[in-house]
Amino acid sequence: MLGLMKKQLKYENIPHRYELCFNENCQKRERCMHYQAYRLQSETRLYGPAIFPAAWNSGECLHFRDVKPVQKAWGFSHLYDNVPRHMRAEARRCVMDYFSSGNGPYYRYHHGEHMLTPRQQEDIMNILARFGSTSGLAFDHYVTDFDFT
Repeated sequence: MLGLMKKQLKYENIPHRYELCFNENCQKRERCMHYQAYRLQSETRLYGPAIFPAAWNSGECLHFRDVKPVQKAWGFSHLYDNVPRHMRAEARRCVMDYFSSGNGPYYRYHHGEHMLTPRQQEDIMNILARFGSTSGLAFDHYVTDFDFT
């Protein structure tokens, strides 16, 4: 967990189409990734997606995203180790269906082109729990990064 706390948000980490927030009056602005992305933006940037004032409702923003690193993952090489052999194809199909777009996204997450958020990791482990124990199961790779979803 200590490694998660040391990572700092930098301009080059922010996806190009990430929404910026300009709400100087928000009490959570110092902890909000959208506001911090605005503060880090290039001064030459003239347009882009934004969080509008209507998102701020009764002191709470509907788009608040805490500026804290998370542990993302990718790779499924040993994910099915605890699934009985006769159920592995079904378990793999259920995980592929989780991505709901055929097997392309599944392989992008498997090969690290995309990384799984903590929520996605939990959802996949819950799918696998239907087929057996998840004890000792892990994704192939982990990295500390910001969750821009």
